[in-house]
Amino acid sequence: MDTDDRDSWLTEEKAILLLTAGIVILSILVILPYLQYVLFGIIFAYVLSPIHQRLVNHIRPDLSALLLTILTVFGVAIPLVYLLSRLAQEAFALAQTVQNGDFGIAEIEERLLELGIEADIQAVLQDNREMIETAAEMLAFRIGQTIQSLPNLFIGLTITLFVVFVMLRDGERLVRWTRAVVPIRNELQREFHQRVDRLMRASIIGNGGAALIQAVALGVAFLLLGFNNVVLLTVLTFILAMLPLVGAFVVWLPLVGYLFVLGRPTAGAALFVFGTLVSVSDFYTRPVIIGHSGALNSAVIVVGVFGGLVVFGPVGLLIGPVILGAAKIALETLVHARDEEFKSTQ
Repeated sequence: MDTDDRDSWLTEEKAILLLTAGIVILSILVILPYLQYVLFGIIFAYVLSPIHQRLVNHIRPDLSALLLTILTVFGVAIPLVYLLSRLAQEAFALAQTVQNGDFGIAEIEERLLELGIEADIQAVLQDNREMIETAAEMLAFRIGQTIQSLPNLFIGLTITLFVVFVMLRDGERLVRWTRAVVPIRNELQREFHQRVDRLMRASIIGNGGAALIQAVALGVAFLLLGFNNVVLLTVLTFILAMLPLVGAFVVWLPLVGYLFVLGRPTAGAALFVFGTLVSVSDFYTRPVIIGHSGALNSAVIVVGVFGGLVVFGPVGLLIGPVILGAAKIALETLVHARDEEFKSTQ
């Protein structure tokens, strides 16, 4: 009797629960070093899933997944490696320019003086030199680390492509398995999945797509106008274009003033007009892509973008708002289920 009472605390259900928790923790530790690449794979699979659903009407699902994975290699992976290398070069060049103070400050101050504006830009830069140098060096160091770890990058991209293939081929099966395993009523799971799908559409396809369109358009303009560090400016434009009430104008508007100061008023006016059109287009391109969804609000986007960038790296720009929004949806689902249970007990 005493032995049975002493051993009764470890029931079969508790043993299975402990075993499952241990395996899940070990699995997370295995995935964690390449979590960014896994998330990238999930995002690409989500974006490509509508194309996959159309292709499976004509060819086998595994062949469709393979073709779209190959498309990801040539359309995303290879250009991404090239952009990272260019971004590293431009970041190092910017850091070197900041350290040398080679901004052409004297010419700019002289031009401003001709316009009747007296400014001591050198003093302002000198006062903030340490902060500017630190920021530039940090950017160059982080990007340089990414480029130097090419073997790790290659492994990560391989994982991304594998995740894209598997998610496209077996994504629906995974959703069905999740619904069968998770002890939540099917109607609640269905509602949760539908709301998260709208959320992902708003963040990844809507917010990210609109920002990408603006960044590419302005990147081409920067290139045609002869700016240095075009890739760096384009990436910065993409990040800021994702933020409500900030937008791409934070990048292109100072460049307009820079062109006027350098005595290129035609180029400055052209960039002002084009930049205005691109920024204004955000008011109709984003709703068109999102489909007038109210899944994301400004606070979720701002906190999610910056918080996601810190925690998850570049993929956090897209996945951060989704995580915050999904947490809100999960809490609302929990409250809804609790209210239903309370009513059923009355």
